[in-house]
Amino acid sequence: MLVGLLFILAITGQCLCIPSIPSFPFATRAKPITFPDLYEASVPELQAGLNAAHFTSVDLVKAYFARIEEVNLKGPALRAVLELNPSALAQAASLDRERKLKGARSALHGIPILLKDNIATIASEGKANLSEFAHFRAGSLPSGWSGRGGQNTNAYFPNADPCGSSSGSGVATSIGLTAVSLGTETDGSITCPSSNNNLAGIKPTVGLTSRAGVIPISAHQDTVGPMTRSLTDAAIVLSVIAGKDANDNFTLAQPSRVPDYTKALNKNALRGKRIGVPRRVFTDDSITGTDPSVNVAFNRALDIIRGLGATVVDPADLPSADEIAVSNNETIVLDVDFKVQLNDWYESLKKNPSGVRSLADLIKFNDDHPELEEPPQLEDQSELINSEATNGFDDAFFKALAFDQELGKTRGIDAALKAHRLDALVLPSTGFTTVPAAIAGYPIITVPLGFYPDNVTIGSAGPTTFYPAPGVPFGLSFLGTAFTEFDLIGFGFAYEQRTKTRLERKAFAAAIPKTQLKDVI
Repeated sequence: MLVGLLFILAITGQCLCIPSIPSFPFATRAKPITFPDLYEASVPELQAGLNAAHFTSVDLVKAYFARIEEVNLKGPALRAVLELNPSALAQAASLDRERKLKGARSALHGIPILLKDNIATIASEGKANLSEFAHFRAGSLPSGWSGRGGQNTNAYFPNADPCGSSSGSGVATSIGLTAVSLGTETDGSITCPSSNNNLAGIKPTVGLTSRAGVIPISAHQDTVGPMTRSLTDAAIVLSVIAGKDANDNFTLAQPSRVPDYTKALNKNALRGKRIGVPRRVFTDDSITGTDPSVNVAFNRALDIIRGLGATVVDPADLPSADEIAVSNNETIVLDVDFKVQLNDWYESLKKNPSGVRSLADLIKFNDDHPELEEPPQLEDQSELINSEATNGFDDAFFKALAFDQELGKTRGIDAALKAHRLDALVLPSTGFTTVPAAIAGYPIITVPLGFYPDNVTIGSAGPTTFYPAPGVPFGLSFLGTAFTEFDLIGFGFAYEQRTKTRLERKAFAAAIPKTQLKDVI
């Protein structure tokens, strides 16, 4: 398993500059510094404070470390973070010096970032807990559990489902244990934890961001994307991490120029657009489990979208919706891809002290160490065992892959967009929403939509986790065809700025860290 925790992108710190008082009469006192609240602090706010020398990146790291200490293993024991980067303070100090001498490298200069633990780093960096092997172990495994980190839980209701597999990234960002985080998605693992944790998330088109070094499930569906408290921050992060990488040949098919996604942040982006509602994807509760309160909030959101100048086409169904719901092709593709690509990943390691060299070794390791890897809530290793039993890239695999592409693209999202002359689709983030985009490799932008009411019937999400539960958030997703992130960010931003849903409710009291920048300066 990878190790580390808070990964600090380029930083440079200026010393804390205290304005001098002019010597002439009637001098006015300098205005007191107001520090941003780390529960909500945005990347632009943090950059402004760093550039003004109100605080340094070292101060930021100390504050985030203290906040993690308060709630990660103590108090509500959210278990969102696996370990701290021992070099973080030294890296921050170095980058603070660079800021003073040369200025910031980018909008992320000096900003602490938390990485999901399946993302490789060169040295020991900060990492977030996750559903082990990105939830590709068994259907009985609850979201947010790993042998390394234990059970990660939601900060909006005690022991609520964080969703995932990017659960730790979602929970940590939701309460300001980090400025921003990265997650990965194969089918729902950025969208769902963003939805459950009151975040803005971007699941990019497969091939927009590099997966080099990421522990794989499927090269045809895996993608890396930002999970943040606002689409402004998400757009900043995506602008930095998008681009071609010779180590991931899927990225070589993307458009030649990476947009500055912050230029998509337009409050009027929905004006004159046509947004479709593929209701057959989510109205059947047997498929999606959509709660009535979600539908109420969603229909209210459609009115808001209309009020922002868009034409809502409702319904605008995917022709393939019913087939996708019963298709087994995604399972075939993921099982084969996982075995082949995980074995290749093990082969690529320069150092591997675990002794695990293949998927078969992994299954045996788990059986040999049940106290670590087979807790009572894990009934079996069915996904791993089914994957190991596959025959590699055979005819059945390529037929399943081609049919997935047809269901998700040709007769799916693209068909609906074309038939109704749509700019995007919109759905609640809960339920079946992610599947068409997952098998197509298409993007999803998620923003907060609402919260379950206090009188909702609490449901079980596993032996020790709950969903739905009072106050737990749920999101709204905008979907489109390949490489339309720029437009989707604009649509999500317009809705986000109109509603500001995230600000309507905070985490439960014990899960809110108290440490702020003023406490470490």
